[in-house]
Amino acid sequence: MTSNRCETWLTASDWQAKAATHFARASAYTVPARERKDRGLPHPIEDFLFQYYPFALSLLENWQPGFGIGLEWEESTEPPSPFPQFSSKYYTTEQEIRFADVDRLSEKERERLVWIHGLLVATQNRPPSFACHGLHEWAMVYRGKEVRHEKTTPLRLPQEQIDALVESRAICCSHHDAFRFFAKEARPLNRLQPTLEDRVSMEQPGCVHANMDLYKWAAKCMPWTGSELLLDCFELAIELRDLDMKASPYDLRAWDREPICIETPDGRRIYEAEQRRLAFAGLRLRSRLIDTLEKTLAATGGVTSVRIG
Repeated sequence: MTSNRCETWLTASDWQAKAATHFARASAYTVPARERKDRGLPHPIEDFLFQYYPFALSLLENWQPGFGIGLEWEESTEPPSPFPQFSSKYYTTEQEIRFADVDRLSEKERERLVWIHGLLVATQNRPPSFACHGLHEWAMVYRGKEVRHEKTTPLRLPQEQIDALVESRAICCSHHDAFRFFAKEARPLNRLQPTLEDRVSMEQPGCVHANMDLYKWAAKCMPWTGSELLLDCFELAIELRDLDMKASPYDLRAWDREPICIETPDGRRIYEAEQRRLAFAGLRLRSRLIDTLEKTLAATGGVTSVRIG
C-alpha cells in the first residue's frame, strides 16, 4: 500500500489521531473567536488575525498533511467530524493512498507559489533591522484624525504626546501593509516609502509585520504547507500582534496587557529584546516554509522565475 507520489504515508489511525490533536489545538483559538463574534464582544488583539487576514476559521481547524505525505484511504469510508474532508480539487487517491497532488495545480497557482517563495527567500537573506521600536502604530494615529481601534480601546497618552514622539524619533518602517495605514501627515516622516510593487526588495526578517505575514503566506500555500506549520505560524503571529499592541499608544490594561512604553529608553530596550526573540522564531518558520515550497515546486518542474509585484 504505497504511492510513488509520496515521501511517506500515514495509516488511517495515525492520521486521524493527528487530525484530532490538531483540531483541539486550533479550537483553543477558533472557539473563543466564534463566541466573541456571536456575543458582539470584539477583542483588539486576539480578533485582529481573523480580521486582517480574512481566512476562514475552518482553515486552522481542518487538518491537512502537507506536500509529500500520503494518507491510508478507502474511498468508501468518510472520516467522522471533526476529521477533515480532503477536497478533490487538490487531492488524488492512488493504491489506497490519498495525497495532495501537484498535478492539480493550475499555472496561476504555481506562479503564486513561485512568487511567495521568492519573497520569503529575499526576506530571509536580508540583514534584520531592529530600529523601528513599534513606531508604526503611533504613526497610524498621528494627529488623531483617524484612530483605528478607538471603538474598542482608548489611547493611553494625550494626542499631543503621541504626536511629539512621532516627530522626535526616526521612523523606518519597511512593510507596505503597515505603512499604508500611516496617517497621511506621518508618511513623509518615514525614512522608507515601501510600496506593494517593491515589497520583495524591501521586506526584512526583523520586521514584526513581515514575521506576522508568515501566517498569511502559509495559508495561501495550503494544502502544500500542511496544517502543523500553518498553526505554528499563526501562533507566532499572535505573539507578534501582542507585542505590537502592547508597544502601541493604546491602553490595553482592560485586556490584561501592561504597556511597553517605547517613549522611554527602558521600553525601547524591552521592545527590541522581544522583537529579536520573535524574529529568531520567524527565521525558523520561514526556513520551513521555503523548504516546503521548494519541495512542492521541484515536483512541478522546479522554481524557474520570480515575478516581482
